[in-house]
Parts: sequence; C-alpha cells; structure tokens
Amino acid sequence: MKKTISSVKNMTSSKYLLDDKYDIKSKSTNINILLNRVKLDQKKESRKKILFSLLASFVVLTFGFLIT
Repeated sequence: MKKTISSVKNMTSSKYLLDDKYDIKSKSTNINILLNRVKLDQKKESRKKILFSLLASFVVLTFGFLIT
C-alpha cells in the first residue's frame, strides 16, 4: 500500500506532539530532595578527597623514611 504525503507527515510529526495520556504532574519531583542529594554528594566527595590526600601523604612519607 502506497503511503500518501499527508500520512507520512502525520506519522513523523505525531512523535513531537503531546498526548493527553501523559500528565505533566506525574513527572514533577520535589526540589528539596534533589538539593539534599546534592549536599550529601558534596560531603561524600570532600571526604573522599581528604582521605585520598591523607593516604597519598602517608605513602610519600613512608617511602621517604625507607629511602633515607
């Protein structure tokens, strides 16, 4: 069956149109939850940085004592 130009246009443009079955409210999130998650991620990242720097300095000091 040969497709007409209008049916092809409808098929291609239909994926860009909003359907009534998708409700915008169902996609909303609580901003406080997201902000708390960001704060916790920042704390975890700073702890990892401090732990890494302490470990690196310990390794450097240990090699320094072994060499001398």
